[in-house]
Amino acid sequence: MTSASAGDFASHLVRSGRIADPQADVAAADAGAPSLRRLWEASDLGAGDFADAVAQFFALPRIALPVLMAAPPLTRAFSPRFLRELAVFPYRAADGGACLAVADPTDTAGPRAAEIVLGGPVALAVASFEDVATVLAERLGEDEPTAAPDLQAPAAGRAADDIDSLRDLASGAPVVRAVDGLFEKAVELRASDIHIGPFRTGLEVRMRVDGLLRPVPAPAGVLPQAIISRIKILAGLDIAERRLPQDGAARLRLGRDELDVRVAIMPTQHGESAVIRLLPRDRGLLSIDRLGLLAADRATLTRLLDLPHGMIVVTGPTGSGKTTTLATMLSILNEPTRKILTIEDPVEYEIRGIYQSQVKPSIGLTFAAALRAFVRQDPDVIMVGEVRDPETAHIAVHAALTGHLVLTTLHTDTAAAAVPRLLDLGVESFLLKSTLRAVVAQRLVRQLCDRCKRPRTLAAADIAADPRFAALGFAAGDTVHEPVGCERCAGAGYRGRVGVFEILTLSDAIREQIDRSAGAGALDRAAITAGMTTMLDDGIAKCRAGLTSPAEVLRVTTVR
Repeated sequence: MTSASAGDFASHLVRSGRIADPQADVAAADAGAPSLRRLWEASDLGAGDFADAVAQFFALPRIALPVLMAAPPLTRAFSPRFLRELAVFPYRAADGGACLAVADPTDTAGPRAAEIVLGGPVALAVASFEDVATVLAERLGEDEPTAAPDLQAPAAGRAADDIDSLRDLASGAPVVRAVDGLFEKAVELRASDIHIGPFRTGLEVRMRVDGLLRPVPAPAGVLPQAIISRIKILAGLDIAERRLPQDGAARLRLGRDELDVRVAIMPTQHGESAVIRLLPRDRGLLSIDRLGLLAADRATLTRLLDLPHGMIVVTGPTGSGKTTTLATMLSILNEPTRKILTIEDPVEYEIRGIYQSQVKPSIGLTFAAALRAFVRQDPDVIMVGEVRDPETAHIAVHAALTGHLVLTTLHTDTAAAAVPRLLDLGVESFLLKSTLRAVVAQRLVRQLCDRCKRPRTLAAADIAADPRFAALGFAAGDTVHEPVGCERCAGAGYRGRVGVFEILTLSDAIREQIDRSAGAGALDRAAITAGMTTMLDDGIAKCRAGLTSPAEVLRVTTVR
């Protein structure tokens, strides 16, 4: 057991210059348990470097992932949730003694419990948080107990048609454990969504990690109907209704973390499928620095947010980061001198000081109905989650015309395409010219893993062999970075995402094009002539900076 505290370790990192922002990191270490995890997440250190520093400071041996994976596990006597919460992994050492890999030596609950459960002293070794999560995901999957025989019996299939029996089945320990395991796995993978769907051959589970779906093993030995019913119960939905789509929400506690989830149920050919959006309660600091804007676009956006009134539209497909961009704008505008009202579907970021509402179509609270009420609440800034229909578009434009700053989103491919889309929704061109200030279009590209990305200097043969480089304007002698894959990024070569943007501001030339009812192509050309940086150009700049790869840029953008 160690007597040093997380605060002592934080002070050590400050003295040795290992953390970039000492005050923020020390505060994070004292913000709550597990303290070293918070300190690591607040610092700029990689998981391995952080674990090296922990082992050195606390004078404990350091154990690497390959050694952990090869060691005989002692996990059967422990609750999987307990091991994941405390980030500990019990194993048998080469000399036959019991050992415990810990990521946070200051948390003494794990070692004490291990000594009680294993019936003797336990040696400690330090592993990184990521290594512990990786070995637990592997070993706990092997150690999952088999399902009770009655779940496999034909009688259980017949009972699934009975609602009361299905409700009891969904509340049983095997099903509850299976669903909790899915949520824990999603948190470990940093997934944004869980997709669960029944097929003829069984249940399929996929998780969206960094924007791409990744298959994961489905819970074994439990009925698909029971899994879906358990999810319905958590989200407050009707488990008896299987013919119609349903939407719901829940707030879950996974160990020491809180998680908001949004659930969408859809009937399919072989049963009901579920899509679960995961919204961690601690979404991190909403800062313009984290959006990934280039210097010129950042200056443009800052200038736009200083305007007293008008409308700013953020466009892009579902999952392109529009909500994060809007929430960041609101956090910048959030001052005591401004009253800010939002209507969203759903409320994903809770921001203190802002009055946020969620649409409820079942009782008539739509975007348009909320907007009509908002203008009587004397706001300075209004945020509308999405302009979906002519009524919402008209009210939003008139709110901008009467002295409010209105932020909203549209589903269009490019910034220029937002203008004809608003005209199609019935907004008069003279009103659009008067109120629209700018359109921000964006996509999200996967960010190269800092630990394993590899630089590559392009030769003439590379340009000739791969047309992607020529399409992005790379020439022989240029340097790009490529994904490699390591334990930190689970072999993907990418970890996290960053935005690529284009910001169209309404210049006189653009307003003239609107007068002529010009299409998106003409508006796009006029904006580029006026100096707009396209999403493609923004992506190329991020390639040259080593943030992402050419393949990622071409995956989400098009060459114009």
